[in-house]
Amino acid sequence: MDGANRGSSSRNDAGREQERASSRALEMDLIREAQAGSRAAFDVLVRQYEHQVLRLALHLTGSEHDAEDIYQEAFLKAYRYIGNFRFECSFYTWIYRIVTNLCLDQLRRRKTRREDHAVVVDRTGDEIDLLASVSDDRSFSNPARELDRKLLGERIQAALGKLTPRERMVFELKHYQGLRLRTIGEMLNTTEETAKNTLFRATKKLRTQLAELR
Repeated sequence: MDGANRGSSSRNDAGREQERASSRALEMDLIREAQAGSRAAFDVLVRQYEHQVLRLALHLTGSEHDAEDIYQEAFLKAYRYIGNFRFECSFYTWIYRIVTNLCLDQLRRRKTRREDHAVVVDRTGDEIDLLASVSDDRSFSNPARELDRKLLGERIQAALGKLTPRERMVFELKHYQGLRLRTIGEMLNTTEETAKNTLFRATKKLRTQLAELR
């Protein structure tokens, strides 16, 4: 039975790997067509990633208006510079790199975020409550808890605000978007080791700022 299960698992893994390879090959063909001037091919790439790009920009900026602007600018840049794509990474990584750089520029220009700083958006677009892990036996509807929530949210925001834009970007891409450090490094035009060190510094700063909340 165990042997049968292992065989089935191996076949499933092989099938998934073959599906990923086929999908990547199709994507590479679309990129080549777009580089040759096909707007239709580029539109297919846009439709494939538009929701992910908008969610990423919305989460990182905390503003629907800014996210929409970045979304449009990111795909305009991608269309303008598609000829520079060198097939050394996936289109997903390439377009995310454009988005994160635009968001970095935006974060450098301002320091504000969403009103409820204790709520963030994960990679699927669902909201995550940063305070869910904070134990509290009182009723959720208790006004005192809501006041605590607001104050704690402000403390979290203040701690994030003390990170450099790059530290904040790496921290959020890792913990809220669930991306690998290697991918984050590629997006920010740096190495995996540098991204790892940046994440370490960001985490250390946040732990120091939020230590008394434990």
